[in-house]
Amino acid sequence: MPSLLPKIESQLSSLQVPITLQLPDGRQFSRPGSRVTLAFTEWSALAKLGARQLGAIGEAYVEGKVQIQGAMRDLIDVTVSLLPRNPAETASGWWARLQRLVRSRSAHSLNKDAEQIEFHYDVSDDFYSLWLDPRRVYSCAYFREEGMTLAQAQEAKLDHICRKLMLQPGERYLDIGSGWGALLLWAAEHYGVDATGITLSKNQHAYVTRLIEEKGLQSRVRVELRDYRELDEAQPFDKISSVGMFEHVGSANMGAYFRKIHALLRPGGMVLNHGITSGQLDYAQLGAGLGDFIEKYIFPGGELLHVTRILRETADAGLEMVDTENLRPHYARTLWHWSDALEARFDEAREVLVRTSGKEKAERVLRAYRLYLAGSAMSFEQGWIALHQMLATKPDGQVKARPLHGAQSVYPFVRDYIYK
Repeated sequence: MPSLLPKIESQLSSLQVPITLQLPDGRQFSRPGSRVTLAFTEWSALAKLGARQLGAIGEAYVEGKVQIQGAMRDLIDVTVSLLPRNPAETASGWWARLQRLVRSRSAHSLNKDAEQIEFHYDVSDDFYSLWLDPRRVYSCAYFREEGMTLAQAQEAKLDHICRKLMLQPGERYLDIGSGWGALLLWAAEHYGVDATGITLSKNQHAYVTRLIEEKGLQSRVRVELRDYRELDEAQPFDKISSVGMFEHVGSANMGAYFRKIHALLRPGGMVLNHGITSGQLDYAQLGAGLGDFIEKYIFPGGELLHVTRILRETADAGLEMVDTENLRPHYARTLWHWSDALEARFDEAREVLVRTSGKEKAERVLRAYRLYLAGSAMSFEQGWIALHQMLATKPDGQVKARPLHGAQSVYPFVRDYIYK
């Protein structure tokens, strides 16, 4: 494709980070000091680079049509230089919003949500254990002090959530989307709550059930393979957490999600939602094909909303937001820890995936996750997406029942208790 060569040469000269391109006919274009090589086996994939459709380049890599040589951190530097300043696609018109609503409704039935969660979380427990911390906390860590290891920062996050919720012994506590059980068990062991977790992942359910039995906590800790919409409202909970969950709910169901939380929470109780939010008010997805890549290979059905939309739905459901914290850079650091760990144990990861999925699928999954972890770290660093913890209460209407009149919940309306 001779017509592509001038564009390729122009792109190379404008890149801030040196890169080498190997063409399908064997020729190379390179800048001095190149640390990353993209080797193309098909001209069509090279054309996608000319159009800066980086999601399509990622897909070509996953499918074996492009080879990447070099460190993932260097690759991300190259990627940032190729992307516009903010690649988030927005769509604020009524027709675009209607289309998004229709897609969201169709993508988030009970059955589809279960399938989508299994697609991601049931890849292989052994695979995840290679690059997560020992507790398998698959969400943003909290690097409260400089120099913390990932394991220490994840424990700090678990405790940060429990402190915010003011968990007390004997309280009925619900963790929606409880993953591999780290927060559920931390709350039970360190704060003495009666804890219930729910998940849609069969692998996670089996794993946490074993942990509960091994720790002898069956009398006050349980995990259920259940959708949040199926929870019984007859016995409300004192405290509720939801970590890395509302990203999977879908914008069409967000109002129903918060109304369900309101129904599950006793008057005066508290709920903490911890999740990824968009960096744009009318966010559609990441542009340059990156959003399409994530939908296809990583999180089918995932939808990100701006924090203001989440808080609006919180208020509409009758919950009062009392504290909101942005942990965006913490998630960037968390993801780089995961990415570096996967790179360090790359061959082991391949062996694990081959055993569980076969060689062909194993290669696709491994390549997809390499790009997903490093690319997500980039997105949080650049501010294209964020991570918010939102603490809310269900006012009980008892205006003079507490020393601070008007509190209407157990929340003290000071932050000191969180950091003592």
